Amino acid sequence: MIGLEDPKPVEARLADISRLSNEYGVGLFVEGANYDDIARDRDEGRRRVTLSKLDKFQKLARLPNQSDADLVARFGPIKKDNDRSDARLLAALDARAVDYLISEDGNLHKRAARVGLGDRVLTIDDALQWLKLTFVAKTVELPHVIERKAYELSDRNPIFASLREDYPPFDSWFERCKQAHRECWVLEIDSEIAGLIIRKTETHLEAQTQHRGPKILKICTFKVRDEYLGEKFGELLLKQALWFAQHNNYDLVYLTVYPKHALLISLLKYYGFSETKRSASGELVMEKPILRGALPTLTESALDFARTNYPRFHDGAAVSKFYVPIQPDYHRRLFPEIAFGRELPLFPTSDFGPILTREKDRTPGNTIRKVYLCHARTSMIKPGDILLFYMSKDESLAASQSITTLAIAEQVRDIDDPDELIKHTAKRSVYSPEEMRAMNPTPASPVKVIDFLLVGHTQPAVGLVDLQRLGVLGNHPYQSITILSEDQYRALRGALDLGFAF
Repeated sequence: MIGLEDPKPVEARLADISRLSNEYGVGLFVEGANYDDIARDRDEGRRRVTLSKLDKFQKLARLPNQSDADLVARFGPIKKDNDRSDARLLAALDARAVDYLISEDGNLHKRAARVGLGDRVLTIDDALQWLKLTFVAKTVELPHVIERKAYELSDRNPIFASLREDYPPFDSWFERCKQAHRECWVLEIDSEIAGLIIRKTETHLEAQTQHRGPKILKICTFKVRDEYLGEKFGELLLKQALWFAQHNNYDLVYLTVYPKHALLISLLKYYGFSETKRSASGELVMEKPILRGALPTLTESALDFARTNYPRFHDGAAVSKFYVPIQPDYHRRLFPEIAFGRELPLFPTSDFGPILTREKDRTPGNTIRKVYLCHARTSMIKPGDILLFYMSKDESLAASQSITTLAIAEQVRDIDDPDELIKHTAKRSVYSPEEMRAMNPTPASPVKVIDFLLVGHTQPAVGLVDLQRLGVLGNHPYQSITILSEDQYRALRGALDLGFAF
């Protein structure tokens, strides 16, 4: 409180605590002891100004049984006025009048620890971290997808034209979205809106969905402009929504869609959405429960489980795990969201975004379903197996010589004809037709085509030194696809952070 109200510029972290508390309905209170502390200030002018500012905070009522004897009996010796103030603050905490006490006073922290209240007395940094972890959604950043508020979007944008046709009251509904500061994911290409999701967090009472859960993500609008169909932007937006829901502990994702949007319905069903009812206007309600906590016993194929529960997956002993080396240029094209340059600072942020912006690189980088080509001889990879991609050495890229990415094998086949290779990989491949012909697939040396589902990227990547320390790699990285033992995978698993528990 003193840091917020002193007559000087407010420290950024204090301003953040005040702003986040206000935004998320967290009450900030002062106790009578705060007034007593300020009353002891010998600077009359400063004392008068500070006391006048206390009124902006909620004030706790005085608690009973606060004689010195009572305070000493519970909170320890009182040798000076500051000790008495500390004890009164702890008394309010002890009485559950507040959940936490924020203080930078080291002696107060020690006193709280001695009486069993240490875990509820926070420093400023502790309090800011608690607010962020408890209330602020974890961001998921994908190429071309930008967070926007609804009021930042012009209702004259061409993307809204077909929405008005399907839903005549669209304009009045969108006005309410603006007033509510509804959150959006906007897919921008060359400053144009190519795709859009407008989202809302609801309770089950609000959602009235078949599947229950206290935290439900409603996709209010899911739209890709006709001019951009075929670029896999629908899959990119769905990836954004499902990664966000898993990272932020949602219980369910749902949306409504008209039956005429067959391609969207097919995409949703592939990733575990199912039709639960039909609205009065004829829209289908599509719901996808988000699997949290311990995994159920596997009663279907590992691939079907990973697909319908995406991005969750099974990684028990029945599923094989493979180390997959990939050249940096193809890694950069397959996974543009993590294609950061080596020149990043120690703590990179989104301001240093992905290297890739070229239009020709857009489509393969958008998809969940991708394809990897190589001449590996292995025939052991089966649908549902885990693929751990290792970027080989490139000094210009930040994730050089690291395991960066986890994926699930969807289909594996050998192709021995260049035209067949181009035809079979056209929708997913980051390789140009010229590059695929240069692979020279023949019956004697076929190209192995590995279709896979991208689950996520580990942040941070697990570098060569750590891989060697964990026993995943020896003195040198493997040069071809290699199966990992269960012990190797379990050692590696603890170092993988995909942003959600798995």
